[in-house]
Amino acid sequence: MSAGLTLGPYTLPNRWFVAPMAGVTDRPFRRLCKRLGAGYAVSEMITARPELRDSLKTARRANHAGEPGPIAVQIAGTDPEMMADAARYNIDRGAQIIDINMGCPAKKVCNKWAGSALMQDEALAVAIIEAVVAACEPHGVPVTLKMRTGWCAQAKNAPRLARLAEQAGVRMLTIHGRTREQGYSGQAEHATTALIKTLVRIPVVANGDIDSPEAADAVLRATGADAVMIGRAAQGRPWLFAEIDHKLRTGRPMPAPTPAQLRAWLTEHLLDHYNLYGEHTGVRSARKHLLWYLRALGGAPAAQQRLREAVVQATRPEQQLQALHAFLDTLQDPPAALPLAA
Repeated sequence: MSAGLTLGPYTLPNRWFVAPMAGVTDRPFRRLCKRLGAGYAVSEMITARPELRDSLKTARRANHAGEPGPIAVQIAGTDPEMMADAARYNIDRGAQIIDINMGCPAKKVCNKWAGSALMQDEALAVAIIEAVVAACEPHGVPVTLKMRTGWCAQAKNAPRLARLAEQAGVRMLTIHGRTREQGYSGQAEHATTALIKTLVRIPVVANGDIDSPEAADAVLRATGADAVMIGRAAQGRPWLFAEIDHKLRTGRPMPAPTPAQLRAWLTEHLLDHYNLYGEHTGVRSARKHLLWYLRALGGAPAAQQRLREAVVQATRPEQQLQALHAFLDTLQDPPAALPLAA
């Protein structure tokens, strides 16, 4: 079950994918997830608006230096030609797969009729898909699509959009098992994904509430999906991909990572993070990752509190690293799987 799938000219090593998450799946996090068992990772969403291409934020999101391929870049926008230009722009900068965002539920995205708001205008959605596919075809770059089950419970049009996307040339579909109306609340339903799998012949990826090897196995069996995509559950627990791969290959749980392994992985992640963002911004933006790690690792309450305070108060990278190493030295029990973050 862990064998990979083919996406255009690429054969992915397995079926455990990292979901694109704004402010999370930057290059350092994607590299670490791939090293710890993820077979595929998609970049943070990059806007199609040309006036923002030269911003520092976009430049960081489009940075793939040292990242193992294939390089997948997600783009978002509302204008077909602008989206086509964005695809070409990112291909020129190393993108090997282009993913179209029709799944983001954020108000600041949907208020501009991008992200999951596009599911309300099927004609525009198809026009965007066709324009992006036409821009990518001469370069041999496959186009994928990530979307929700629909805008709301009364308008679950993902099955119809899935067939239209396949006809327009999309090579893989990812379905988050919630409507835009739900945001991230409630439970994901994967019945819509199961239905879509029966309607199309391209690979279908299930996304939503997959936070353990058992959940991944259950969703794959229930939907017949070709792969699963994991988002929030990987925050602070990037070794989840290795756990899923080991359990579904061998039938046995993977041994918990040792403090020495955790020290190596987390230090590698943070050093890469500081290198991308610089010292000042890097220390501040690393806080969320460190607090997610703290949630996943557990440990004595007093040691947790010391690390939490040090992470927030640190002004230099070495202060955060020293606090993290001191905390890891206190760990006695291996990290246990925790439920998804709110």
